[in-house]
Amino acid sequence: MNSRTRKFLSYYKPYLRLFFADMACAFVVSATALLLPLCASYITKNVLAGDMPNALIHIYGMGAVMLALLLVHTACNMFVDYQGHMMGALMERDMRSELFEHLQKLSFGFYDEQKTGQLMTRITNDSFDLSELFHHGPEDIAISLLNFLGAFIILLTINVKLALIVFLFLPVMAVYAIHFNKKMKIALRRSNDRIGDINAQVEDTLSGIRVVQSFTNEEIENGKFTYENNRFLDSRSDGYKSEAYFSAGMIAFTQLLPIAVIVFGGASIAVGASLDLADLITFLLCVGILIEPIQRFSNFTRLYQEGIAGFERFMEVLEVEPDIQDAADAIELTHVQGNVEFQDVTFKYKEDHDYVLKNISLDIKAGEYVAVVGHSGVGKTTLCSLIPRFYEINDGKILLDGRDIRSISLRSLRRNIGIVQQDVYLFAGTVADNIRYGKLDASREEIMEAAKKANAHDFIMELPDGYDTDIGQRGVKLSGGQKQRLSIARVFLKDPPILIFDEATSALDNESERAVQDSLEKLTEDRTTLVIAHRLSTIRNAQRIVVLTDNGIDEQGTHEELIAMDGTYASLYNMQFII
Repeated sequence: MNSRTRKFLSYYKPYLRLFFADMACAFVVSATALLLPLCASYITKNVLAGDMPNALIHIYGMGAVMLALLLVHTACNMFVDYQGHMMGALMERDMRSELFEHLQKLSFGFYDEQKTGQLMTRITNDSFDLSELFHHGPEDIAISLLNFLGAFIILLTINVKLALIVFLFLPVMAVYAIHFNKKMKIALRRSNDRIGDINAQVEDTLSGIRVVQSFTNEEIENGKFTYENNRFLDSRSDGYKSEAYFSAGMIAFTQLLPIAVIVFGGASIAVGASLDLADLITFLLCVGILIEPIQRFSNFTRLYQEGIAGFERFMEVLEVEPDIQDAADAIELTHVQGNVEFQDVTFKYKEDHDYVLKNISLDIKAGEYVAVVGHSGVGKTTLCSLIPRFYEINDGKILLDGRDIRSISLRSLRRNIGIVQQDVYLFAGTVADNIRYGKLDASREEIMEAAKKANAHDFIMELPDGYDTDIGQRGVKLSGGQKQRLSIARVFLKDPPILIFDEATSALDNESERAVQDSLEKLTEDRTTLVIAHRLSTIRNAQRIVVLTDNGIDEQGTHEELIAMDGTYASLYNMQFII
């Protein structure tokens, strides 16, 4: 048993009682289905054909037995249908939760290579296919095997030759089913991949709908969607064609079975062989039961292909090991002062990529306000992303209060770092919910105090419902400056000893920039602050400015010192001033 099979079976473990109850009911369903034709055989062979006294009493008595069997059969079927589906849904929930939790552990490097729509498909569509397999798989196998073996034994007791004729059809059916199963599996896998591509295209277009409409590029996006939609249709066409061949062939075989029984059984009766009409009727009833497990097997085959295709895609993500994990002896930070030191740090995003940073050494003292400037693409954002370990360095060390950050638990490290980015992400919900994200147990008073420090309280009170105003998906109902101030309030509430500002004001108008800049200056008090600056005028008061180039750190000093040096910083500053 390989690791994936063990993983698949492990999801049954919390629900073993429900599973065994479901299987017990499936067994009863199968047993009652086999007993009904035997009751019919008793009536046709022993009552109607003979001179049994009180025949009507025996007929009605057997009818009552058959009715009781039918009631038990129906009750067990209802249990299997409802509780079995619930077991599958519970397991689907567990898998979806496990995958979602795993996705949150994966680093930025993983998401740099993935499409959100594809990941959404694996959480939704693929897990639903698995739910059906978890429920119907064992149940269909159990009922099919019991019905098939039971019916076949009954057939052998009635007439061996006729039973063997029926049995000859089965190997041919098996070869036929296996052939088209393989085709269905390939088609279903391709179909699942392509529905993921559709989701990715939809997510991309709708997230950027304002850009799409502002450039009047609706037709371009329609074209992209049509292309992905048609690719999905092609894959579904292949799948449906294989499924049609499979289903039609299996139906044809199951129709051939009673025809063969009637022809060969009728011939046996005609020539006076050891078969009578009552036996032939019972035989036909049992062949009907034999057909039912074949149809169940056909249904199981489809579910299996869909479910296994989904499970393989599910496991592909679940088997991705987070490339950034806590060390076995990782410590929890307490009483952080905020000294950050880079020691010969080297980093590149992938093995076959060029180095973004090479041999960077930088010492930032606790409470110091340091700005990082440089041309686009020199690694300013990357430098700051390495401190909370969003990416893992290739060589060197980053120390926090003298400790290698790799020896600190990720949760503890990131809890002590506050980040304000240019591209603010606000969640759907209220203003208060978004500020509270910085401290989940914050009181209303704490939220309001953080908003006041971020210069956000006044505009919040002007909103229709104040702090309870719904701001829409990604805060679409707010201006850029308002969103930025909410993100700053969130960091005020978090109250970390280390701050990172990633071009937090570069996309704002002058009035919003002044309000945000005032909020940022309040936030930086008594904290280690690292600012990535786009507008150099905003960091003139920095205690130290670090100039980053493709060759590493080129210059360091205050604004006045760097201007006097008339080097890279002076060139950048004068160019921006002229512009």
